[in-house]
Amino acid sequence: MTRTARLAMAWQAQSLLLGYPDADFWTRLPLIRQALHGVPAPVAAPLHRFLDHVDATPPTELAIDYVATFDNRKRCCLFLTYYQHGDTRNRGVALLKLKQTYKRGAMRLTDEELPDHLAVMLEFVASGDVEFGRALLGEHRVGIELLRFALTDAHSPWRGVLESICATLPALKGEERAAVARLAAEGPPEEQVGLAPFAPPEYMPQPAGGPR
Repeated sequence: MTRTARLAMAWQAQSLLLGYPDADFWTRLPLIRQALHGVPAPVAAPLHRFLDHVDATPPTELAIDYVATFDNRKRCCLFLTYYQHGDTRNRGVALLKLKQTYKRGAMRLTDEELPDHLAVMLEFVASGDVEFGRALLGEHRVGIELLRFALTDAHSPWRGVLESICATLPALKGEERAAVARLAAEGPPEEQVGLAPFAPPEYMPQPAGGPR
């Protein structure tokens, strides 16, 4: 297996393991373990630790933990543009650019999928050019690192998946470390009061109760 194939395999495995643990999730586990053969230890070992936890956890318990971790904790958000833009109009623009990037790469999203979900981004980069994939993940490195820190602080088993993702990327540069520290201290930005959103309506937060 070539280095490129190993990296694509790792990203695909990470994508699947960050999905909600439904019936398909459990069906794919043996294939994921098999796919990790030949993947470098720094990338594969954290995934094997997570898989060992999954094997020892009842499906209902894992599903409850997933919801408690990713749906009920803002610090553990899987939507990467949130970390840099919060729920502002800038986030809407970032989402639109990502969707256009995926479209150029022949990836079509369903109506339920947002392009900045980490599992969606990993699925996309796993199917394309490795260096382009690294660059795209690098653009969202601050969010990935903040999510890794949050999962580590929460003692979440999913921290292993984030450790594996980070092991596929170059070491953080000085300005990236500074950006991570700044956002960790300040949190995502907030929209200025009184400014109308310029992002496409489908990417802006819906009012309570959803669209009418």
